[in-house]
Amino acid sequence: MKKILTFILIILITGCANNMKPTDFKDQKPRLVIEEYLSGNVKAWGILQNRSGKVIRQFSADLDGKWDGEQLILDEKFNWSDGEIQTRQWQIKKIDQHNYEGTAGDVVGKAKGFSYGPAFKFEYVLLVPIKGKNIKIKFDDWIFKQDEKVAINRATMTKFGFKVAELTVMFVKN
Repeated sequence: MKKILTFILIILITGCANNMKPTDFKDQKPRLVIEEYLSGNVKAWGILQNRSGKVIRQFSADLDGKWDGEQLILDEKFNWSDGEIQTRQWQIKKIDQHNYEGTAGDVVGKAKGFSYGPAFKFEYVLLVPIKGKNIKIKFDDWIFKQDEKVAINRATMTKFGFKVAELTVMFVKN
């Protein structure tokens, strides 16, 4: 009986895993070169949903990126619907054609980025302020370029392997 329960648990856990990989998009177009798309001014709008899908916050954001040939400096300013203003500065270094590393003040360690075709995957742990404490939340962040101006972002946020929230963002490049 114990073996059957273990087997069922393994099936449930692995069945819920996201098996999408950046390389799944390698031959698709349009190609998203993150340092090109995020250079200059980009406007964004998004929603934050709790784990059951209820929209709990909305925001607009202004992004300003500068590429120096090796590193993208990306300034983000989020204007949340409840009046909170949040800023972040990313330093994103291009390792090679498909791999990136990023840091920001509220990111634990280094973010890892992967770029193939129209997709950019960014994995990182963010310190999220909740009730006066900074909680470590893992982000599985995907950006998909739609055309020269529009990209769509979906991020799944997890804690201890369980989904706690999702973020959906639409980017429009000026």
